[in-house]
Amino acid sequence: MITKPFMPATTWQTVGPFFSIGLERLYRADIAGAGVDGERIRVAGRLLDGDYNPIPDAVVEVWQANAHGKYAHPGDTQDKPLEQGFRGFGRIATDDLGEFRFSTVKPGSVLTQSGEPQAPHLVVSLMMRGLLRGLVTRAYFPNEGLNATDQVLQCVPPARRSTLLLSSLVENDVPTFGWTIHMQGPSETVFFDF
Repeated sequence: MITKPFMPATTWQTVGPFFSIGLERLYRADIAGAGVDGERIRVAGRLLDGDYNPIPDAVVEVWQANAHGKYAHPGDTQDKPLEQGFRGFGRIATDDLGEFRFSTVKPGSVLTQSGEPQAPHLVVSLMMRGLLRGLVTRAYFPNEGLNATDQVLQCVPPARRSTLLLSSLVENDVPTFGWTIHMQGPSETVFFDF
């Protein structure tokens, strides 16, 4: 029997970029439609590689609860209101500078399976050229009291928690939060294996 040695993928064996072909019609940068309860916010982010260069052809997906702490998903059976127009999901492409932007409402606290409140957060998935499996992370809001007890955030070493915290910006009187996602290097964003 002849066996082949293990051959790792080389850079020319990666997937994509096919995002503009397959996903462009699904892009959605407004996660919460008009008339949805909650504080309107924007998130302006940037995706950088290990050399601090922008990643221009990536897709950022965002899942979140509404302002009441309920997901727009049949699996969320909490007795909390869910307005029409709240999608709870967005998909945004990065531009030539690796930047992305979306608008939504600030999410409320969602309970864990054991009934503990989680800090308001966004669940973020990243897909890009050269990445054979998407990555998942979270973005937390600054100055939230529940950050100190959030079970997921507390699993992250204290020195690395800042990679998951959004920063407050001022932009045309709309609360805006900034976030730089680093794929590698000393400032690498924490990614989770859910």
